[in-house]
Amino acid sequence: MRYQILGDVTPFLNGCVQFTTMDGKRHKLNQWHLIVCHPPCTYLCKVGSPHMYDDGKFNWARLAQMIQARRFFMECLNAKAPYVAVENPLPMRRANLPKPDCFVQPYWYGHPYSKKTLYWLRNLPPLMPDADMADFKEYVRSSRGKYRSRTFSGIANAMADQWGKFILDELRLRTTAVRNTKISANPVKV
Repeated sequence: MRYQILGDVTPFLNGCVQFTTMDGKRHKLNQWHLIVCHPPCTYLCKVGSPHMYDDGKFNWARLAQMIQARRFFMECLNAKAPYVAVENPLPMRRANLPKPDCFVQPYWYGHPYSKKTLYWLRNLPPLMPDADMADFKEYVRSSRGKYRSRTFSGIANAMADQWGKFILDELRLRTTAVRNTKISANPVKV
């Protein structure tokens, strides 16, 4: 099930939460199975590096914003769930983020654009391309952050299809292993 929550997600990252979704319904969960995060990249991305200086002087306020953004990024990455994916563009070196596990391009999923997007993964496989396009162009310039931050439907579908199948297969394997363990622990006497 997918929930749409408007507001600060920080309290939800560790499970055991009660919340109201956008449709006004109340829910209670003990643990998430999968968390996919798209934290803001404004203060982390490499494209934002020049803003660390104003008129040749180091911008200490911008550094504080980068540190806060990094802290939130790491909270997302360390969320309490067995499967976690965190998305962001290429980070600036100063942000000191861990090495990403994979990247994707929209043209790998049927969109005629390039927009390299990185993923940091926990217990998930890298996304595999499913509709590579030979003719594509750059999506937008970095100055249009809100527009540029949109996730392409082909990539979102690949996440749902590939990671959903992977997690369901893992859960089936665990269930089978538990059943087999119970059977072998109680051998039938003849």
